[in-house]
Amino acid sequence: MTSAEKNKQPSLQIPKAIVTTAKLLEKVAPSLLLKFAYKLFITPINYPTPEREKDMIKNSVIETCYIPAFKKKVAVYKYKNPDALKKVLLVHGWSGRGTQLFSIAKEMAKLGYQVISFDGPAHGKSEGKKSTMKEFIQTIQEVDKQYGPFEFVIGHSLGAMAVANALNEGLVVKKAVLISGGDIVTDVIADFVDHLKVDTSYNKKLQDKFEKEYQLKMNDYSVSAVAKNITIPCLIIHDTTDTDVKVEAAYNIHKHLPGSELVITEGLGHRKILGDKTVIQKIISFLN
Repeated sequence: MTSAEKNKQPSLQIPKAIVTTAKLLEKVAPSLLLKFAYKLFITPINYPTPEREKDMIKNSVIETCYIPAFKKKVAVYKYKNPDALKKVLLVHGWSGRGTQLFSIAKEMAKLGYQVISFDGPAHGKSEGKKSTMKEFIQTIQEVDKQYGPFEFVIGHSLGAMAVANALNEGLVVKKAVLISGGDIVTDVIADFVDHLKVDTSYNKKLQDKFEKEYQLKMNDYSVSAVAKNITIPCLIIHDTTDTDVKVEAAYNIHKHLPGSELVITEGLGHRKILGDKTVIQKIISFLN
């Protein structure tokens, strides 16, 4: 198998035992399947921190930040250059960690920036077991209040979606980078149901349950929907072999985001893109 073929494999596959349980519930207890799927959708998987990220942990001051909007604490990483006036905020994706963008953090630190990142709600060292994109947005807003202002913000995957929504809701930065970000929120649900290998009718059922629970319309948070209100320069980066978030999302966001720049890569998948030297150089060139 080539490296490109490997990157076409979903990087966060749902464990087989969970898929088996879902398919069984679909046959014998459909109402329980809906509850099961809903819980899974808002429950991140906390993977062990890989060795490559531990240098960022070692060289960070780790603090806790209380988020009044949902009354929980999140872990915040202050990486190098503690006296720097220039700051950049990094936002990881679902089931990620505040150190996941460590390669980008290192290069930004070399340029004299203090890099701030956080473990999203219910992720890494942060409190909670369940989370939503709305909580990611609220975390960005509170971290900006307590640790900002920031020159730039860089988000990956769900973090990119949260960044776009935070910009729409008033986050002030000079430029933003959106890496491997999703677009239409209901498409994210459809992909989740597809990976769960149950009937597509659960797309709408899960959407309805979520919207009733949180009293919101999910697609109001789609990036292409909020893009028209974003006026700062934005760089969109996505890979053609990304199967976690299809590349079509990037094209649609670019279409609706005025003045944005689009970079399409090949063979890097959903996560390898974060450490690619050419991609990082492109980010630095764009920001500077």
